[in-house]
Amino acid sequence: MLDAQAYARIVRASALYDLIVTAPFATPWTFALLGSLLAGIDAALGLPGSIEAPQGLAMLMGNLMGSVVLVWSVARYRLGLQVLGRYDAVARFLFAAWQIHALASGMSWVVLPFLAVEIGMGIAQSLPVRRTMPA
Repeated sequence: MLDAQAYARIVRASALYDLIVTAPFATPWTFALLGSLLAGIDAALGLPGSIEAPQGLAMLMGNLMGSVVLVWSVARYRLGLQVLGRYDAVARFLFAAWQIHALASGMSWVVLPFLAVEIGMGIAQSLPVRRTMPA
């Protein structure tokens, strides 16, 4: 069982990871660069599945998601509240479900490290937190 300070560190670490990984999604230019980078990694490693360059609606949805997650991450990083960690755990399990669906539909395995982090951070933010007793 975690104490409140340890849990707040997990929430903030999760938020920092999201700030770094999600920032490229926030603009069309950086999202396109990220797509090229991931396609290059996929090709170099010869991974199963395919990866397509984002365009049109996929680009717009990626940019919207990136923008929302950046704001959400700043709130979690600044506040470190348990309730925000719990909501984020739910979001991570949803993201993991859609990543699994994408993999099952033929998406490149370049997604697997991101899936592992989503599941790991979701579990970490679902751990019980010890209640402090009033003095």
